[in-house]
Amino acid sequence: MAHEPAPSRSPTEQESLQVAEASRQREWQEQSFLKELFLGSFRLGRIHPFPDDPERPEFLDFYRRLKSFLQAKVRPAEIDSSGEYPPEVVDGLRRLGAFGMKIPREYGGLGFTQAEYDRVMKLLGSYDGNVTALLSAHQSIGAPQPLKLFGTEAQKKKYLPRLAAGAISAFALTEPDVGSDPASMETTARLTPDGEAYLIDGEKLWCTNGTFAEIIIVMARHPASRKISAFIVETSWPGVTVEHRCRFMGLRAIGNAVMRFRAVRVPRENLLGEEGHGLKLALVTLNTGRLALPAASVGTAKLCLEICRRWAGERVQWGHPIGRHEAIAHMLADMTAHTFAMEAVSDLGSRLAGRPGYDIRLEAAAAKEWNTTQGWRIADDSMQIRGGRGFENESSLEARGEPPIGIERVMRDSRINRIFEGSSEIMHLFMAREAVDRHLQVAGALIDPKAGFLSKLKSVPRILSFYAVWYPTRWLGWSLWPRFSSFGPLAKYLRFAERNTRRLARETFHGMMAYRARLQRKQAFLFRIVDIGLNLHAMAAAVSRARSMKDQEHPHWKSAQDLADLFCRGARRRVLRLFHDLWFNDDDRKYRLARAVLDGTHGWVEEGSMGVGSSDARNAPQPEPSPSKIRTTQPA
Repeated sequence: MAHEPAPSRSPTEQESLQVAEASRQREWQEQSFLKELFLGSFRLGRIHPFPDDPERPEFLDFYRRLKSFLQAKVRPAEIDSSGEYPPEVVDGLRRLGAFGMKIPREYGGLGFTQAEYDRVMKLLGSYDGNVTALLSAHQSIGAPQPLKLFGTEAQKKKYLPRLAAGAISAFALTEPDVGSDPASMETTARLTPDGEAYLIDGEKLWCTNGTFAEIIIVMARHPASRKISAFIVETSWPGVTVEHRCRFMGLRAIGNAVMRFRAVRVPRENLLGEEGHGLKLALVTLNTGRLALPAASVGTAKLCLEICRRWAGERVQWGHPIGRHEAIAHMLADMTAHTFAMEAVSDLGSRLAGRPGYDIRLEAAAAKEWNTTQGWRIADDSMQIRGGRGFENESSLEARGEPPIGIERVMRDSRINRIFEGSSEIMHLFMAREAVDRHLQVAGALIDPKAGFLSKLKSVPRILSFYAVWYPTRWLGWSLWPRFSSFGPLAKYLRFAERNTRRLARETFHGMMAYRARLQRKQAFLFRIVDIGLNLHAMAAAVSRARSMKDQEHPHWKSAQDLADLFCRGARRRVLRLFHDLWFNDDDRKYRLARAVLDGTHGWVEEGSMGVGSSDARNAPQPEPSPSKIRTTQPA
C-alpha cells in the first residue's frame, strides 16, 4: 500500500531561507576570481594568462566522428516537427559513446575533461537544441555527474558502465508546488521497519529525459528530520510511472515528464551521498553542470551570426545590401563582439573547472546567466535581421524554394536557456548571496534584527578589525595603475574594471548598511550589483582571451583585439549606468504599484481582453496517452 505524503503546511520564509542556507557550500578555501571581485579585489592573475586547452588526439577523433554523424543522420527540422528522437539517432549516439563523454574510462566512458565536453556542447548548440538537451540533461545534471562526485565505488561500478553505454538518465527535483523553494518539497522517503530500504512517495515535475530514462536521481525528504536526500532509482522498479509527457514551445522532442513514485522500494545502498545532504549534492552537481548551457549558447550565437552575416550581405534594400545600412550594421557588430565575449566567458569557466584548487561555483553561475541572456538577445536580433523569413518555419521556406533556415526554431529552442538549471532570477539571487557572504560573516549580527544586544556587542571588535583595513583599501588603488600596461590598447578596460571592482565592493557594503535586514528583499538593488559583476567579469575574460591570442601569435589576434575593444566599450557604459541606477531609480514606486495591481486597483487596464479561460475549446480536456504508450514511443 502506498504511503501518501501527509498534508503539509507551507514553510515560512524563515524556514525556506534556513533550508537554502544549510545547503550552501560555506567554505571559500579555494581560489575564485569572481568571489574576490565582489569583495573588491581584481585578481587578474587567477584568470590570466587565459587557461589553455591542449587538443588530445582521442578527443579530436571523437569530435570529427560526431560532427560527421550529425551532418549525415540528424535532421533538426524533422525532429522538431515530429516531436520525437528518431531511434537511429539515439542508437548512433550510443555507438559513438556520446552518453559517456564525462564518465571516466575505467567505467566505460570516454573520460573527457570539462573543457572538451563543453566544446562538444558548443558544436551541438550550433546544430540542434533537442539533441543538445538530450545529452546535456543526461551528463550535466543526470546520474553520471553526481555518481562521479558522491557515489560509492560499488554504485559507480554498478551504474556508470550502463550510463556510458547509453542507459539514459534524469534528475528529479522540481515538484508541482516546488520550484526554487526546496523547503516545500513533499516527496518523502521513509525507512522500512527492517532498515534495508526506503519507500519513496511523491510526484516530480519537468524531469528532463524522464519519459525514457532508465536511471533517475530522485530528491526526497525524510518526514522525521525534514532533511532531503538523493536516491538512485531505476524506472523499471514497481511504483515508478510516467503520468504525463510535457510539451513545450521549443525543444519539442525533449522527453520531459511528470513522474509519480508510489511506495517505490529503494535499497538502502542506493542512497547517494550522506543522508540529509541531498540538496547540497544537487547544488554541487550543478556547479559544473551549468557550464554546458553557456557553451551551447555560444554555439547557437555562432550559428545566428553566420546566418545573419550571409543574409545581410545578400539581401538588397534601397540599392545596398542591408548589412551596409547603419541599423543592421550596428546589430551585426554587437552580435559579433558579444559572441566573442560569450566564448571567452564559457571557455574560461570550462577550463577553470579543471584547475585543481579552484572554486567554480560563481564562475559557472555567471557564465550560465550572462551567456544565456546574451544568447537570447542574439537570437532575437537574428529574427529581426531575417525579418519575415526568420518568422517563417523551415518546411514552409523549403516548400516555396528558399533555403530552409530555421531561425524561428532556434529562437524557440533557446528561450528555455534562461530558465533551465536555475532561472536568471535565481542565478542573480545565488550570486548576490555569495557576494555578501564575507560581510555577513563579519557583520551579520549587527544587521540581524533577531540578534540580541550581547551578540551585537561581541561582534563589534571583529567588525572594527576587518573594516578598518578593508574599507579604506576599497578606495585606494591608484598604485595599481601601471599594472596593465602590457595589455596595450586594451589596458584601459582592465584599469576601469579594477577601479570599479573596488567601487562595486563599496556599494555592496553601503547597501548592507542602508538596508540592513531588508537587503534580502531589495532584489533590484542586488540584481544590479550582480549585473555589474557579470559585466566586469566578461570584460576581463574578453581582454584576457584577446591578449592570449596575441601571445600565441594566433592568426586572428588583431581581429580579437578589435572585438574585445568594441565589447568593452559597451560594457563600460552598462556598468556606469548600473552604478547610477543603484541609488537613483523607481524601485519603491514600482513595488507599490505592483502591490496595487495585485490588489485589483488597476484591474480596469485589462478591460477589453477576452480573458483567461474565455474559450471553451481552450479549456477542453485533451486526451493523454497512457504512461506505457508514452514510454514505447521513446528511444529504448
